[in-house]
Amino acid sequence: MSAEASSSGPVSPPFADASPAQVRAALSAEDAAAFDRQWRRLMARATESLDLAEVHQALEDWRRVAWLTSELGPEGYRRMLATAEERLRTGERAEGAVPWNRLKAELGLAE
Repeated sequence: MSAEASSSGPVSPPFADASPAQVRAALSAEDAAAFDRQWRRLMARATESLDLAEVHQALEDWRRVAWLTSELGPEGYRRMLATAEERLRTGERAEGAVPWNRLKAELGLAE
C-alpha cells in the first residue's frame, strides 16, 4: 500500500460529489430530459423562495440514478426499472428471495 493510498480518507461512493452537469452527462437520454425539466422547475422555485433544500435533495436523488446508470449502462438501468415495476405489479419475488419475516427469523431479529 502506498503512502498516498494510506493517507487518503474514506472513499466516497461514485457521484457523491458530482456536479449537476456531471450527473446529467451520466444519465440516459430520457432521464437527462426528466432531469432538465425538474432542475429548471426547482431552480425557479428556489429563486423565489431563496431555499435550495429541494434542489439539493433532487441532486442527491439524481446522483443515485447516475451511479446506477453508469454501473449498469442505460439499457441495464432500464431493465432494472422494468423488472422492479413488474415485481411490484405482480408481487413476484426474485429468484432466491425470501419473505422479510423469514429473513428476520434467520438473522435472529425480533419480530
